[in-house]
Amino acid sequence: MRGNCDRLLFEAGTIVTPGSTLEGNRAILTEQHKQWLAAMPQTLQLGNILLCHGTPWADDVYLLEEVTPYGSRMKRTGELAPILHGITARLVLCGHSHQSRAVQLSAQMPGGPLVVNPGSVGLPAYTEESPHPHAMEACSPHARYAIVTRSGDNWQVEHLAITYDWESAARLAERNGRPDWAAWLRSGRA
Repeated sequence: MRGNCDRLLFEAGTIVTPGSTLEGNRAILTEQHKQWLAAMPQTLQLGNILLCHGTPWADDVYLLEEVTPYGSRMKRTGELAPILHGITARLVLCGHSHQSRAVQLSAQMPGGPLVVNPGSVGLPAYTEESPHPHAMEACSPHARYAIVTRSGDNWQVEHLAITYDWESAARLAERNGRPDWAAWLRSGRA
């Protein structure tokens, strides 16, 4: 499954800032790499499980968070219902915000799914300018993922934060001209 940054690597018409990470990555990818990325699905349905990067309809929109001029906040159930309208999966796995979360919607939205964002293995914090300037922060440099286990008709979610050599990752980011990424990798804060 692909995300918004994967799409930007092959999508025609994407504005590329000179010296940006996107420009550097595009330069080293072959046409075969770009075709492979383009062939990856935006969403994937596996039985009663739906995987998407952002929302089921857009890879660059947060499913669980809303960005306002004052920062980000969790969306209310009433805001999630129209986004998930027509989704029959009992479990929705999403990403994009890099924030570890598990939100059970069935109590407020009859038949609603459990939505899980495992967090990020490789980027615990970042800043973004759109739709308003904001930061997403895990507040520690740990690599994050989730284990989801079926328990009868329900799902059990275990969020994990794992130690790894984030200092080496930060030094690599610095060598690649990304002191911002280095700081995010070292601290989990933006």
